[in-house]
Amino acid sequence: MKVRAEHDRVREALEAADADRLGTVTQVDTYYDHPVREFAETDEALRVRRESHNGDAESVLTYKGPLVEAASKTRREVETGVEDADDLDAILESVGFEATATVRKERTRYELEGYTVSLDTVSGLDEFVEVETEAETVEPAREGAVELLERLGLDPSDQIRTSYLGLLLASDNS
Repeated sequence: MKVRAEHDRVREALEAADADRLGTVTQVDTYYDHPVREFAETDEALRVRRESHNGDAESVLTYKGPLVEAASKTRREVETGVEDADDLDAILESVGFEATATVRKERTRYELEGYTVSLDTVSGLDEFVEVETEAETVEPAREGAVELLERLGLDPSDQIRTSYLGLLLASDNS
């Protein structure tokens, strides 16, 4: 679940709840469109993420399937590590995928009660808080995320189901 929120008060609530601070990373996500179908229409995404922290860098290829539940941003995700993101970009473009957008963000992660709480500052947008976990069953995980947002002083009804990519594309069109 994702909501817009000022980080200072959320950070204070996380510290008061004894959340474990996992660190801050910079993420640069390049999104690709499929050569014969529009991912925006099928509610899918393919991205190459470059993540850096204190001089260390890693890259990951991620496929995100369509949303599977109306009440949250739950979707199937498949990820794999990438040795050389630039080579992967070249391969994808060589077989017809087209880089369509880039999302840049600073993400500070915390762990609390089995959930990852991310304080995201997204270039061109704003500050957001995401609460997520891996789960076999969606409903209990969503209910836990709702409770955690409330505990952090956030309103779960303010949830944003649009991806950062979608928000950036919408802001470019307005």
